[in-house]
Amino acid sequence: MNDDDSSPASRSILSVVVPVFDEQESLVQLIDELKAGIGRSVAGFEIILVDDGSTDETWRVITELSKAASIAGSSENRVPVSGIRLRRNFGKAAALTAGMKIATGEFILMLDADLQDDPAEFPALLKQINAGYDVVNGWKERRLDPWHKVYPSKVFNWMVGAMSGLKLHDHNCGLKLFRSEVAREIQLYGELHRFIPVLAHARGFKVTEVAVNHRPRQHGHSKYGVRRFLRGLLDLLTVSFLTGFGRRPLHAMGSVGMGFFTIGMLGLAYLSLIWIANQTGLITDPKPIGSRPLLAYSIAASLLGGQALSLGLLAELIVANTMRTTDSYSVRETTHMKNNTASA
Repeated sequence: MNDDDSSPASRSILSVVVPVFDEQESLVQLIDELKAGIGRSVAGFEIILVDDGSTDETWRVITELSKAASIAGSSENRVPVSGIRLRRNFGKAAALTAGMKIATGEFILMLDADLQDDPAEFPALLKQINAGYDVVNGWKERRLDPWHKVYPSKVFNWMVGAMSGLKLHDHNCGLKLFRSEVAREIQLYGELHRFIPVLAHARGFKVTEVAVNHRPRQHGHSKYGVRRFLRGLLDLLTVSFLTGFGRRPLHAMGSVGMGFFTIGMLGLAYLSLIWIANQTGLITDPKPIGSRPLLAYSIAASLLGGQALSLGLLAELIVANTMRTTDSYSVRETTHMKNNTASA
């Protein structure tokens, strides 16, 4: 038996999750490329196509591919194709969540349906998984996108690395391979799919990246516009808060609140000393305390600080009553000691 056959991944089932939106022309070729690029690397795998509210014939094509896979060849060589049709366009994160929910594989490969992600890169990703990593992120080293997508992406990736501590060249690459426990522990909503490596890293999973081939789009048009960059910045703030203070919101709001409250109280204390000194004759300052801008600023800072502290306490109450639904820790492995008791 060679090393490849004895590796954990070669004995496991892989689930390929593909979010699809108006990609009827590319699906047949995608399935063929998946079979060719993955078939020799794992003992068996499944393909899950999630139709995210397509308006063309995408669902019909998915249905035909699923039926053809169910009757093609022997059971040993058959690659099952499953389809999920969402009621409307909920976004890529929702589509991925729906697909991962029914995935049975020990490993999950996600990629886009536009044929820009090359399934032939799977062995390179799998090699890193076998090396002990939990998440392998693709890196489109030579991007075939227009400049107005490439340069904002570089800025965005730099910001993600600076704010999250996980420095990758291409956080938003659609080609990713990760262990199924990653999918079970992270929660995707909105557009947080681009932050899967960051969310996994925050849970203690080992993350790396591999340079992959990026191909030009063959059919249709890009689904992303200028608003994608702005939404990405807002999502980055969300992820930074969730990974840094998701379980301790008072630490974030409390720090801000205490800072403003302290500044406000110091200002009021200073004005109080001035007023007392005037009343006792220690100093003569004809300017009334009420006419000083510092009074308004100090009161505003005190109120803002108090509100921030209150919001932090309310957030702590919410977390305390909901954290029981999701663990605040991540277990890597366990070992159990057998209880051997000697009979009398």
